[in-house]
Amino acid sequence: MTEPRTDGQKEGAGPAVASAAVEDYAKAIYSLTGWGPETASTNDLAGKLGVKAGSVSAMIKKLDEAGLVERVPYHRVRLTAEGTRVALGVLRRHRLLELFLAEVLDVPWERVHDEAEVLEHALSEDLTELISVKLGDPAFDPHGDPIPDRDLSMEETATEDLASLAPGDRGRFVRVSDSNPEMLAYLSECGIAVGDDFELVQRQPFDGPISILISGDTHVLGLTLAKAMRVVSAGLNVKPGAAAAAPGDHTPAGNRGSLTRPGASSAWSRCGGCRRRP
Repeated sequence: MTEPRTDGQKEGAGPAVASAAVEDYAKAIYSLTGWGPETASTNDLAGKLGVKAGSVSAMIKKLDEAGLVERVPYHRVRLTAEGTRVALGVLRRHRLLELFLAEVLDVPWERVHDEAEVLEHALSEDLTELISVKLGDPAFDPHGDPIPDRDLSMEETATEDLASLAPGDRGRFVRVSDSNPEMLAYLSECGIAVGDDFELVQRQPFDGPISILISGDTHVLGLTLAKAMRVVSAGLNVKPGAAAAAPGDHTPAGNRGSLTRPGASSAWSRCGGCRRRP
């Protein structure tokens, strides 16, 4: 087991400036730049964090002085290597907390994100390690997001949104955004969970709803929901080592281009908070 720090520093905390605000900014920049553009604008950060652009500019200056970000022309910013470690450290704690809340405390998967947002800043490296070991060193959180490993490495892979498929296509539902609790609650009520195999059986014209078949049950889903559901389809051909996902993609890394992933029974299928409870 990892020895606890004696300096009070959290996993992936970087320099002594890793306050909750610093971690939130690092995580937000990583989220905005992780799957596409190399830089994030101050306006994008302000929108994501719900603060004023002036507040963002002041914090970016502090992060720059701390060596966590690099400012680029036209009010844009990118994470340095150390800033990326801070972001991944926060993501590791956050996603482990989500899974712990879902599996151990039976917190519904639509609630775990908000709870983890608060707890992630208080979790020590030693407690993070204890939670990871308790959960069997999981690879994914309840929503299918990959959990950075102890070395703060995290691999992304390509997926498609469910709405992009055609009738007759088959695949596996592997990931969904945790930003809309009502959407997650609806999926839970329908008994739809990350890891479910499906067949798209019908789609209505003019951006109408789609129908999917899961374990013999037909579910009619609106287009907005279908676009938020990330899937690996039987026709998705992704070679190992290929570039990471498309913008907004949040798919678990695994056996790329395959519907069968080694250890699936202990990863996708073990998200206890994803299933509708009796």
